[in-house]
Amino acid sequence: MHVTLVHVWVKQEYIDDFIAATRANHLASVLERGNRRFDVLQSRDDACRFVLYEAYVTAADAAAHKQAAHYLAWRDAVAPWMAEPRHGISYHALCPEA
Repeated sequence: MHVTLVHVWVKQEYIDDFIAATRANHLASVLERGNRRFDVLQSRDDACRFVLYEAYVTAADAAAHKQAAHYLAWRDAVAPWMAEPRHGISYHALCPEA
């Protein structure tokens, strides 16, 4: 399984906008072929900090997500709301196995 943790720091004034846009992206992403999880997490300590947990069966499925219309719309909408560029780290899931 191919997992990416995307760390996002949002400007305070855009938190609600970011959550709404990211919820729409989540709802479409979980319907994608190969998607196993698409969790949106907000820090309890800092409401401006988020982590997106994206799990796909293969790296190709994860790459296809980056070409989806809903992802491209989300990417463009949220970019100006970020305090710094988002940062994704890819992982190979060991447990559970895909």
